[in-house]
Amino acid sequence: MDAVRIDGNSLVLPGGVRVRFIRTLRLPETGTHPLPPGLGEFPVRRVEDHAETVPAEWRARGGVMLPVYLREAMWLSFGASEPAALQVGVGKVCAVSGRPWSSRLGRRPQNYVVLPRQPWLDGINSGKGTVRQFVAVPLGLGATVEGQVTGEEVWGGIQLQTFPLKEKPLAKWREEEQRRRERARAMQTHLSAGPYGGAPPAPGAMPAAPAMAAAPGGAPRSAPAMGLGVGGSMRQEVYQDDWRASSWADEPAGRVFVHLVTPPEWRRITGEAPPPSPVDRAAYTQAGLPWFDYYDQDGEDLAPTDELGAVKPVGDWLGDDHEPWQQPSPNQVKPLGDLPGKPVQDGDW
Repeated sequence: MDAVRIDGNSLVLPGGVRVRFIRTLRLPETGTHPLPPGLGEFPVRRVEDHAETVPAEWRARGGVMLPVYLREAMWLSFGASEPAALQVGVGKVCAVSGRPWSSRLGRRPQNYVVLPRQPWLDGINSGKGTVRQFVAVPLGLGATVEGQVTGEEVWGGIQLQTFPLKEKPLAKWREEEQRRRERARAMQTHLSAGPYGGAPPAPGAMPAAPAMAAAPGGAPRSAPAMGLGVGGSMRQEVYQDDWRASSWADEPAGRVFVHLVTPPEWRRITGEAPPPSPVDRAAYTQAGLPWFDYYDQDGEDLAPTDELGAVKPVGDWLGDDHEPWQQPSPNQVKPLGDLPGKPVQDGDW
């Protein structure tokens, strides 16, 4: 397998797959809501760069780490220069199928998302046309997806694994993509003569506050382990694969284990200040800032599995700490249309 690398705060997996971890507003655990906004990227660091201060089991698993607050929500942003199948695990439970982590792609049920068709994933595939939001919780309470599906909380974190297309279907895709680009260039040349040349800006994300340096302290110890549970429901499809099953490579091109660390432990391990605590949802909505709704008329949504449909929100374990929910106004919901770093060390997981 080729190396996984960090580029800024993005993970770059073999085949040009790029994954970013985005901070966001936590949804109420009742009702179905628009897509919450991005509030900046989580910082990502290699475990091996902090071998003297991370727990021994983290060194064995390798990978990367990021800081997350208790009950903070996140979503994963995807990019890919060429088609790829990406598996997403939460505590080594597939976030798409609810089945145990596998080194193989599966179609019944589908245990991966297809890039670049799937632009993001905000949570587990838990309902028709909806997902339940990823929310960080400590291991040991039974609140994680891992704990509810398997009855144990052993792994925590997030697991990513990517599979490229085989040589023949990839060559055919590249030919078709080249023709598409030529048509697009011709159309752009035609439009540039008119008053509406150029593309509109993409929805922006609020940048996180810069981290301030602090001296790391303490020897390696057993850090409080964090995993992902679920929060509120939102409208989002997990798209069905329309490639032939035989199109994908038999072996993964790359994989990485993403450790979730509490902000105090992040400071101790890395010597960096963690990001500020999450933005208050009510303040964001009251300020008139946007929420989003994504629609793809050609996409076919995957049906939820029994394993993920039965997962309960973290509030059932930790209690409800929400302020009263203020629904965004209709004009706040915006429709969304249809240089390499050092390699990240993989380990035993």
